Amino acid sequence: MHFNPYGGAAAQVAADLVTLGPAPAAELLGVMRAHGMSLSRLTAAEAEEVVAWAGRLRAVFEETDTDRRVAAVNGLLADSACRPHISRHDGKPPHLHYADERDGAVTRVRAYTAGGLAHLVCDAPDRMGRCARPGCPAVFVDSSRNGRRRFCSTRCATRVHVAEHRGRRRVPAG
Repeated sequence: MHFNPYGGAAAQVAADLVTLGPAPAAELLGVMRAHGMSLSRLTAAEAEEVVAWAGRLRAVFEETDTDRRVAAVNGLLADSACRPHISRHDGKPPHLHYADERDGAVTRVRAYTAGGLAHLVCDAPDRMGRCARPGCPAVFVDSSRNGRRRFCSTRCATRVHVAEHRGRRRVPAG
């Protein structure tokens, strides 16, 4: 099992939902289940609410001022009614839940992502960001060893580095 101490799977779900943007319910559900969320279904109406929530999550990744970032996360926590508790279900070891398992999907997504971002902002606020490639809307949680990630993917990094290289090799006309 890969353990990401920087906000854990919950912060990664937040980043992936922000990056994914508007998407069908099945695709959103797939992203959440890929990170261990036990949601079994998501309606089209719930998907719209999750996409709207992801818009609010984006502000946390894009904010660079610590006080404003903390205020944004505190707002998310208040609006999500996040109630962390330890749960043991389905034969799993004790683990943290941010909302009751009986709550609706949207409530659970809001609480989970707000809680994950709260951990990330408190423990490693420099481990989140927006892709440095101009025009790329992706955000990320930096779980790299050195904590110097600037791009959402190697593809974006390569595009920027190739453009910079070509810019340096151009011979001025004249």
